[in-house]
Amino acid sequence: MSAIILDGKALAQKLQAELKAEVADLRTRTGKTPCFMNITIGQDPAAGSYGKSQKRAAEFIGIDYRFSVLPQHISQKELIDQVHFLNDDVNVHGIMLHKPVPEGIDFQQAVNAITPKKDIEGLNIANLGRLMLGTTSIIPATPAAAMALLLASGVDLAGKHAVVVGRSEIVGKPIMLLLLARNATVTVCHSATSKAGRLADQVRNAEILVVAMGQPGFIKGDWVREGAVVIDVGINSVDGKIVGDVEFDAAARRAAFITPVPGGVGPLTAVMLMKNGIETFKIQLQHP
Repeated sequence: MSAIILDGKALAQKLQAELKAEVADLRTRTGKTPCFMNITIGQDPAAGSYGKSQKRAAEFIGIDYRFSVLPQHISQKELIDQVHFLNDDVNVHGIMLHKPVPEGIDFQQAVNAITPKKDIEGLNIANLGRLMLGTTSIIPATPAAAMALLLASGVDLAGKHAVVVGRSEIVGKPIMLLLLARNATVTVCHSATSKAGRLADQVRNAEILVVAMGQPGFIKGDWVREGAVVIDVGINSVDGKIVGDVEFDAAARRAAFITPVPGGVGPLTAVMLMKNGIETFKIQLQHP
């Protein structure tokens, strides 16, 4: 078997075009343009690079995307005061806080200060709770990107055995909830699964495999079940090359569908962030 490659770049371009048309329609009907604010503390080059990729996506779609650059040594109170200021600004429709944040800053506390209706990353505790209940359209960007690729495969997830490797709050746990919402039967694996020597067995049973570990090539290709759908969320640098958490070549010989790294989940994350922002914009039109 040779896997079909799930092309994140192509899907991102398709979704961007759809979002661009939606924003143009909203602007025609309301006279307003969505405006998002990226709070960046200091001048971290990696954060700046990622932010620029988001800005490019926003500009193509027709979104006003801005940076609020705060001093490196800002206090927690000063940061939260800035968040509250943006919460009250009716011309700002979406807010995000860029990682990494300096030592001494509580990221989650600051994100929880963002009003849920402007939380474009979906990381505010209220939005995460709504995700658990299945009552939100604001979904963290990386899990949303992984699910978009899964759905693009055309595979019916209902009743399938899905294995998620990694239990982080921003990827693994949201993916688990999104899979459950599609009626998959979900197993979540983590470091203790690996230490107990049970990870390979769990992976071999997976009809749907989503891996978000941050460990290059940790999931061996011969662990992958014949005909599985493999979504590799990992992004790792090895000898100057970007690789995923799954041994791609060996896994691709067994899987039915697989995402490449790079070119799979990554290109979709900025688009999913924009999609969230359009949702927050529409929520604020209904509930100013």
